[in-house]
Amino acid sequence: MSQLFGILYRIRHFFMFLFLQITCFYLISKNSVYWDVTFFNTTNSAVAKSLRVSQNVREFMNLGKVNDQLALENKKLREELSKSHELVALKEVGYKPDSTMAGRFNFLVAKVISSTENLTDNYITLDKGTKDGIKPGMGVICPQGVVGQVMSCNENFSRVSSILHSNFQVSSEILGKNLRKENVTALGIGKWGGTNPSILQLTTVDRFKPISKGDSVVTSMQNSIFPPRIMIGRVSKISASPSEAFFDINVRLSTDFSSLVYVYVVNNKLIDKQSQVEAKPAN
Repeated sequence: MSQLFGILYRIRHFFMFLFLQITCFYLISKNSVYWDVTFFNTTNSAVAKSLRVSQNVREFMNLGKVNDQLALENKKLREELSKSHELVALKEVGYKPDSTMAGRFNFLVAKVISSTENLTDNYITLDKGTKDGIKPGMGVICPQGVVGQVMSCNENFSRVSSILHSNFQVSSEILGKNLRKENVTALGIGKWGGTNPSILQLTTVDRFKPISKGDSVVTSMQNSIFPPRIMIGRVSKISASPSEAFFDINVRLSTDFSSLVYVYVVNNKLIDKQSQVEAKPAN
């Protein structure tokens, strides 16, 4: 203890200097309007910066929670959008949509935990499985468009065969200004060529259909695993041989498989009834 007092005694001049400096600043700020305002502004600026940093840290820490909430909100919006597309379909030709049919799709939010995109057959693993209601055969989409189809799953995880798979095909429809103008439909089959992970090949499209580069390619009404008009991509190249009946079309995919985080697993609530009817032998 005596050593501590000795040290404090030796640096007593420093403490005196510090006390006098603080006293000077106090007297200057209280007796000078300029220094008072300067001190006030400096203090406020320091506090504001501190609060801004603190707020940024809190926002960063909550990003995961915010993303989860946005994914759930998008799920609800997708269900409403899917139902809306069904209810207005073919209205111009006198078709009366059925509300049960229109509401047959619902969605489950899942998170991607691993994926590939540069193989001949590419897969995605999701963090949801059978205990969450996922079954093999269900479609998978993301905010940008089509992702793939559930191939297998266990209680906790699912494996998805992505659109970048040699055996994956999707019934597609081209939407464009010229097609709308002539009131015609252009349907085709989308299939990946196995090389460029950004390009899909679209086949069986009648070469006399008025399609153009930049037209949208979406899922068609003839889909049991995907809702209609889910984005697939845009037409990037069109060619045709005079001897061929169909176009050779390249589609630039809208889905960026290198940055997938959240996806939506599509549940068609009427798929079993549809399969039951289609499985019956013709009389």
